Amino acid sequence: MIKKETLDFLKELAQNNNRDWFMANKARHDAARENVIEFAALIIKEIGKSDPDINTEADPKKCVLRIYRDIRFSPDKTPYKKNFGITIPRQHPNGSRGSEYYVQIEPGNSFVAGGYWMPEGNHLKAIRQEIDYNAQELKDIVDAPEFVKLFGHFREQEKLKTNPRDYAADNENIELLKLKSFVAWRKLTDAEVVKKDLVAKVASLCNHIYPLNLFLNNAIV
Repeated sequence: MIKKETLDFLKELAQNNNRDWFMANKARHDAARENVIEFAALIIKEIGKSDPDINTEADPKKCVLRIYRDIRFSPDKTPYKKNFGITIPRQHPNGSRGSEYYVQIEPGNSFVAGGYWMPEGNHLKAIRQEIDYNAQELKDIVDAPEFVKLFGHFREQEKLKTNPRDYAADNENIELLKLKSFVAWRKLTDAEVVKKDLVAKVASLCNHIYPLNLFLNNAIV
């Protein structure tokens, strides 16, 4: 589970997002990061029980994103993220980017997600083609009552304002084809984050996302 001390550190970091405070509390950061790495190791093993495309031998340290922000092109010059992010990629046959799972730990803004966020051009084209050819399979996944209960309405994420090239306005699946990302996510409360059953809860959510990830990865093979 995630320790209360980890959330406390992140809360205080959000209020004191500067190098002097961070360096004075570097030991707390290191302890919090180690807590998240230990959690990531458990998650990787647990998800791997039901998703054969997860490398259960992956180094959890490499799955936990750095807390340092890239401020070169951002108007926000605060140097540190207010969260710990865990990205768990699925192995793709050709080694390219594909669908994945993501867990964010942030006071008041923790969540579990999966799918493919903002696919690169050739992958987006392939996913749209798969939707056009095989939309019912995707609908069966994202319209299932349990999926909607857990993750809300899949179609209600960022879309193109106009129809994508090569697809007509009267295409019965045009709203799915206009999606820019293909993501399912669910928020976690702070109380849920520090409970002992967090690993089981996150793994269960990822198991429900697995059919979506499989559909997306199959589209870009």
